[in-house]
Amino acid sequence: MTAAINHILFGAAYYDEYMPYDRLDKDIAMMKAAHMNVVRIAESTWSTMEPQPGTFDFSHIDRVLDAMHNAGISVIVGTPTYAVPSWLVAADPDVLARTHRGEGHYGPRQIMDITNKTYLFHAEKAIRALIEHVAEHPAVIGYQVDNETKHYDSVSRTMQQAFVRHLRERFNDDLDALNRAFGLDYWSNRINAWEDFPDVTHTINGSLAGAFDTFRRHVAADFLGWQAGIVREYARDDQFVTQNFDLEWRGYSFGLQQWTDMFRAASYLDIAGIDIYHPTESELTGREIAFGSDLTRSLKGGNNYLLLETQAQGQNGWLPYPGQLRLQGYSHLANGSDSVMYWHWHSLHNSYETYWRGVLSQDFEPNPTYQEAATLGAELEAISSDIVNLTKHNRIAIMVSHEALTTLARFTIETGFPDPDVHNHHQVLRGYNDVLRWIYDALFDLNIECDFVTTSADADTLARYDAIITPALYVTDESCITRLREYVAHGGHLISTFKSFFTNESVKVWTDQQPHQLTDVFGMHYSQFTRPRNVDVRFAPDSLADSTTNTAHADLFMELLNANDCEVLAAYDHPAWKDYAAVTAHQFGSGKAWWIGTMFDAATLRSLLSAIFKEIGLWAWPQELAGRLTVRRGVNEQGADITYLLNYSDQPVAINSPVEGLDLLAYAHQEPKSTIHQHDSLTVDPWGVMIIRS
Repeated sequence: MTAAINHILFGAAYYDEYMPYDRLDKDIAMMKAAHMNVVRIAESTWSTMEPQPGTFDFSHIDRVLDAMHNAGISVIVGTPTYAVPSWLVAADPDVLARTHRGEGHYGPRQIMDITNKTYLFHAEKAIRALIEHVAEHPAVIGYQVDNETKHYDSVSRTMQQAFVRHLRERFNDDLDALNRAFGLDYWSNRINAWEDFPDVTHTINGSLAGAFDTFRRHVAADFLGWQAGIVREYARDDQFVTQNFDLEWRGYSFGLQQWTDMFRAASYLDIAGIDIYHPTESELTGREIAFGSDLTRSLKGGNNYLLLETQAQGQNGWLPYPGQLRLQGYSHLANGSDSVMYWHWHSLHNSYETYWRGVLSQDFEPNPTYQEAATLGAELEAISSDIVNLTKHNRIAIMVSHEALTTLARFTIETGFPDPDVHNHHQVLRGYNDVLRWIYDALFDLNIECDFVTTSADADTLARYDAIITPALYVTDESCITRLREYVAHGGHLISTFKSFFTNESVKVWTDQQPHQLTDVFGMHYSQFTRPRNVDVRFAPDSLADSTTNTAHADLFMELLNANDCEVLAAYDHPAWKDYAAVTAHQFGSGKAWWIGTMFDAATLRSLLSAIFKEIGLWAWPQELAGRLTVRRGVNEQGADITYLLNYSDQPVAINSPVEGLDLLAYAHQEPKSTIHQHDSLTVDPWGVMIIRS
């Protein structure tokens, strides 16, 4: 790709194929009135585009491309490979993935085995036919490969055969090495001949299962790379390739996705993309938007990303209050997105997503959501050049691990045994993502912006940050531990929680004192842990920044920390566990390391982190506004500072301006007073936003 995104993309997914009658011209007129400048098409319509094998019908695509081009609206074309046509399944039933739930059945989307040769053959034909057909059309600015891609829990024969080939390469055909690494002597799981390699669908060995999980995540990522490679054979140099990742789903976008290695997949893309859905109405907090945004921005080293799907009216209970649609749009942009795109333009009149409503309701008439989208669109048109391609310079990073995520569903934090719903798309018991979000939400609530890095981050990457946080980093190889050790020794600040550094990359528990090779870094060690029952955590004086009480309730899990030469910030207030530390701090080399051995309430965590960040100089005026306004900051392409003040509440918030500059939204509305001086009195409306260019 030679051309960069140079303006904010604002629009929606549009499916002429779904319309109950022809209204393309009317829809385009309404889009133009709403200042929309982009639509996404095609990724859900394989059976319409190719009604029979090798017979292609591009009539819907052509008429939309031509009409959008004539209206000056850009188009992102999606490859239609995530929902297969019925003729493909009739030709080869093995196209449907076998999963832990059993054999697949036609009907839902994302039910195929992405290693099936029949599927791949026809998917490639469809991709090539579509992209060759549209690549030279002037309306097309980019491509979305597949849709919310995952391995779909495939345990098919071809997936497992590929996994065995992978293991043979990894272990150089040495079965003894494999058995030793995975501990397969247990319960007679030892494999003595490659020809006898068992079906791993129901393996009880967490190491073997974890390796299979990692392999399948890589297969999903490489599947996207395969599609991106085909698309680039036809794409123009000025067209980008992206993908709309999704997150762990808990009725809304919640945590790290367990079925795709997002970081690996993003390496194949020009621009990372994301779908983010979240509670709204009285439950709108901004946390889900910020989490998904920060994670996606981090997939390509801090580069800007595209928000390819978010809600307009959404599912029942998500109809935005007045002001919220606008606030939500700016929330994405404040975190580094270069787009706001809705799923979708119109609401469906039948089938599964009838009640997942778009910008327009089923009557296609203007409604308050549409009208607010038009207000947002007009503002974006006026200030786009000031807020596009925002650059972040964050000083804190959270280290994440897909391996820790799935392993802690097999060895759950609460029980040590598999989650009852371990193979579903979400978890029943609290797990890795709960700890990750516990940490992330505290940072968000403190107005502390962060990036995400993986366990493969090199020393130079780590050195860019003043603090690294490792929530429940259960699976870690020796090299990562060494890099973190050196990071602290050279002046870095490491904050780790329980369940970190417990096993190696093969999910084998280390044999030395915990935390492995880091006991001197943290100045403590432990060998025992339990689930807290009626256990309090009592904090030492001055260890919390702002708390009315120095006692919190221990929750989920507790490690019994033996203080060596560390500072004990908190201990367990319980007759049996009173001699053990719960939270510690220790100077190591030029840096410092903190260990949080148990979980407790969000307010106490915020107070603890506040004290830490004040001590190490990561405290400034945005933190002073925490609890009143959410602050997001960055630098625009012209080198100007951009400050977003976001009000996630139904009450106005009055402050003295912490910065001076131009009120961009007042400027967009041509209001007479748009210049702000430092310490001016400002009021941010309920569910409102203010953007200041300094």
